[in-house]
Amino acid sequence: MKQKIGVYICHCGANIADHIDVEKVKASVETYPGVFLARTTMFACSDSAQKEIEEDIRSNQLDAIVVASCSPKLHLQTFRNVAMRGGLNQYNYVQVNIREQGSWAHSDKPADATTKAIQLVKAGIARVAESKELEMLRINAANKVAVIGAGVAGLRAAVELADMGTEVFLIEKEHFIGGRVSQWGKLFTSDQTGEMIVKNLYKDVIKHPKVKLYTGTQVAAKSGSVGNYNLELKITPRFITEACIPNAFDKAIEVCPVEVDDEFNFGMNKRKAIYKNYASEFPHLPAIDIENCTKCGKCVEVCSNIDLDQEVRTETINVGSILISTGFDPYEPAEGEYGYKTIDNVITLQQFLRLIELSGSKLTYKGKEIKTVGYIYCVGSMQIKGDKKYCSRYCCTSAIHTANEVYDKYKVKSYHLNRGIRTYGKQELLYTQSSLNGDVYVEFDPKKEPVIIKNGKGAVINVIDLLTAKEELEIPVDLVVLVTGMVPRKGNTIGDILKVPIGRDKFFNEIHPKLRPVETVIDGVQIAGASQSPKNISESLKSSLAAASKAASLVSKGEIELEPTLAKIHKNICEWCGKCAAICPFGAITKTTIEGREVAQVNVANCKGCGMCLPVCPVDAIDLIGYTNREIESMIDALID
Repeated sequence: MKQKIGVYICHCGANIADHIDVEKVKASVETYPGVFLARTTMFACSDSAQKEIEEDIRSNQLDAIVVASCSPKLHLQTFRNVAMRGGLNQYNYVQVNIREQGSWAHSDKPADATTKAIQLVKAGIARVAESKELEMLRINAANKVAVIGAGVAGLRAAVELADMGTEVFLIEKEHFIGGRVSQWGKLFTSDQTGEMIVKNLYKDVIKHPKVKLYTGTQVAAKSGSVGNYNLELKITPRFITEACIPNAFDKAIEVCPVEVDDEFNFGMNKRKAIYKNYASEFPHLPAIDIENCTKCGKCVEVCSNIDLDQEVRTETINVGSILISTGFDPYEPAEGEYGYKTIDNVITLQQFLRLIELSGSKLTYKGKEIKTVGYIYCVGSMQIKGDKKYCSRYCCTSAIHTANEVYDKYKVKSYHLNRGIRTYGKQELLYTQSSLNGDVYVEFDPKKEPVIIKNGKGAVINVIDLLTAKEELEIPVDLVVLVTGMVPRKGNTIGDILKVPIGRDKFFNEIHPKLRPVETVIDGVQIAGASQSPKNISESLKSSLAAASKAASLVSKGEIELEPTLAKIHKNICEWCGKCAAICPFGAITKTTIEGREVAQVNVANCKGCGMCLPVCPVDAIDLIGYTNREIESMIDALID
């Protein structure tokens, strides 16, 4: 039990001291059993305060310290480092949160906040008095990373990792790479097309000896833990034996009797069961959509490179870390939402973009030339009644950029029915250009949404304009374009397989949006791009670089350090009932046999130290290192003292 404990109570400027009497807290705990010294400090995290604590540890031979300040999420590691620099084991330190749990929570009752702070600090002292010296765990790590998703974020991450010397398995479930970006035409701000961006990234990937690309491949199962993950891959064949002869491929398409909606063009046209989305798509080899193929054999008669007997195969890869970059889907409006699928002249922005790419010198839709377009913003974003409360960030910019493009190319007149335009940063230039083009902006109340009415071969939009003293407008247009937001990928099973948590918006969740923005609570699993949240291309690439750096820093040393805060099985008590294994969300507990007795064992690489297994054990055979029963009971005693 520790006898020379140093206690430091932080003012945090006015954050704590305005609502908690820190001097009273100090006076109340400085005579508490085991406390050797107690001090108050204006900012405990400042360099000068850290040096003072270090010197106290050295000169007074302190055997433990307590810092009462803010959330451990912010400064746990800061003060662990202080302890180590002072010569103290970092696990003989306890942080007490009297800011979020004290001054901020009870700012209207300072006396009560002070009383609570005193009790919390006493509990911290009681716990650190029972603390033990612990050492970080070290496990081997394969310097290999699986990047799941070969859109621009995944492609860029793969190249970055490979350049840093890490072996990369780039896994794409589609037969072609590029993701959503390959569907877009000219992009702001570079004026490059999506196809050009993908082409440049693909060249870097395909020539790199450390990148192995899998297409038509999904992760079917995972085993192992950080540093040593085994991924079972399910690989769907292309049903093409080798590089197809172009003329033979063209003939195979011609004779193929199957026609289905072309999902690459969002159903704006049809494609055959043998297909490439566009001529220069990567990899250059075509593919057969076997789910819709009838295996009539007509394609085989004209193209000898087609083999309809190829079978799905599996392969297992071993990696130290995993990077998820599975992208997004555009929001699909419900039937009847702003006239979608019930009025012919209503399409989504994604469909409109493909219509532009497929059009020639005239912009036509269903036989009619398009001269006026009405854009309705925030469809599937910032919903009042729906569950998509978030702003999708890219939609305003994308719609205005599209309006500028169709003005330059076809002199199309545009009406923008919005809820406040969000073209931030350099993208604001697009809004300026749009205004110069004569585009009309109408702001509507989200509680009084525009109404679309069919009018001959066109449509009329009825809307109340907030910018003109709530004047009711009737706007006749040739086409209504719904500017839809981003949603997570449909049927994305990788989250379930890897047990990566999702947020309220259903995108993958990071540990902390500012401090650990690309890490998940699953050790060794990073997230990047729009799999995490709505992002534009630049933002996706930046997050992919961050995730790649994090993954490389984890596995490149060949060894990983893990927290020693783990579940510990008292094997002499355990009677193996399986309840601990059933409740563990990380699959860290399994059954083993010792001297003929079945008992539980903990996989230290998988255990997160969450403690969920402790309360379900009927014989109290599990302890949590760093939070032992003795430590927790001493805290409770201090709190009720």
